[in-house]
Order: sequence, then C-alpha cells, then structure tokens
Amino acid sequence: MEKEHQIFGIRAIIEAIQAGSTIDKVYIQKEASGELMKDLMKVMKRANVNFSYVPVEKLNKLTPNNHQGAVATISPISFFDLEALIETVVENGKKPLFLVLDQISDARNFGAIIRTAECTGVNGIIIQKSGSAPVNGDTVKTSAGAVFNIPICKVEHIKDAIFLLQGSGIKTVAATEKTDDTIYNVNLNEGVAIIMGSEDRGVNPSVLKIVDKKAKLPMFGTIGSLNVSVACGAFLYEVVRQRS
Repeated sequence: MEKEHQIFGIRAIIEAIQAGSTIDKVYIQKEASGELMKDLMKVMKRANVNFSYVPVEKLNKLTPNNHQGAVATISPISFFDLEALIETVVENGKKPLFLVLDQISDARNFGAIIRTAECTGVNGIIIQKSGSAPVNGDTVKTSAGAVFNIPICKVEHIKDAIFLLQGSGIKTVAATEKTDDTIYNVNLNEGVAIIMGSEDRGVNPSVLKIVDKKAKLPMFGTIGSLNVSVACGAFLYEVVRQRS
C-alpha cells in the first residue's frame, strides 16, 4: 500500500472522516477498546465508512508507525453517484455499457479489470461498499492509470444498482457457469451492464435471481474457470465485437 494513501491513529482518522476525505476502508485491531475507539466507531457508522477487524500483525504490516489500533486507506479517486451517472450516459444517446463487480476482492484483479474496461469504452464501474477491493496503489498501478479515466460508483448493495440499471432500460447480464447460454448467444448490441462475480464465489445467488440474462464462456480445458479479469475481458470484447 502506498504510504501517502493511508492514515494511522484514531484521532487522525476521525478528523479525516469529518473533513470529508474519501476513506476507502478502515482496518481496526481486533478487541480494540477505549473511549477514542468508541468515538471512531460512531463517526464511521455515521459517515457509512467501510471497516473491518484485523489482527494487530496486519496493522503492523501496513505501517511501522504508532497506529493505536487503526489504519485507514484513502482512495486516490473520488467516487461518482450512480443515479446521476446513469442519467448522463443515457441522455448521451449512445448504447450504455456498465460493469458491475460483485465483491471482487483482489486489488490487482480490480486494476486489470479497470484497464480493460477503459479500453473497451465502459461508461462506469459499479462496486459494493463492503467486501470489494480497495482502490489503492496496487489498483492504480495494475490499471496503468486507467482508474483516473473511468467513473467508479460505490453502492450499498449490488441488487439496488441492478434494479436502478434495469429501471433505466439497461439489460443486465451476469457471467456465470450456471446457465446453458454462452455470451456469444446473447444480444449485447443494446444498453447493457455486465456483472462479474468474486474470485471464489462468483456472482451472488441472490443477484443471479434478478438479472435479465445469464451467460458463460465456453470452456475446453480441464480447469473449470478463468481468472476473473481474463473472463471480464472476454465478455467486454464480445460487446465490442457485436457493436462494431
């Protein structure tokens, strides 16, 4: 993690949140207590900041400084409002192309996906506040800077984002093995949002229930799945192919 993208110490984190800094995530030491820590928890909950409890070894690895049981990562980008972004894209009159990432947790995979998304003309990437990879130095580096060129929206729940997309006339297509349809049999020459699942679990079953279409990539080897950033690239370039 790039040191300029982190804050350590409880009071410093409280002040950063109150000042409106774009906090990506706060790591809290397990079993941490005290009045100041209670204040931090209140401030984080009020500002809806994503946090998780970790062993002290994780915090020591993040910073050699006196962290007092809390380290925050600051996002190097500002996030977009999803509703406003959809409105802008739809009003432009072009066929919208959105990418929904259902709790992809690896920062390098996230960065590689952002890079491909930028190259294929994706209008915006949607991630969930909790359980998603942070936008940190690794993400920036792996995206080759593309993270600064594509709008990224954080939402409370992926399902709400899907309902919003559908309500705007955008077809939602989930990448999953749980279907007989390959991506090559799905019409992508219209407003579409591609949903990619997490590295270990794929797209959440509750999300699969509400999407318009499910599609998979044909597999011919003995290994049953592709790396998520590679699969995402294949899906996005099929959109490009159909629209060319």
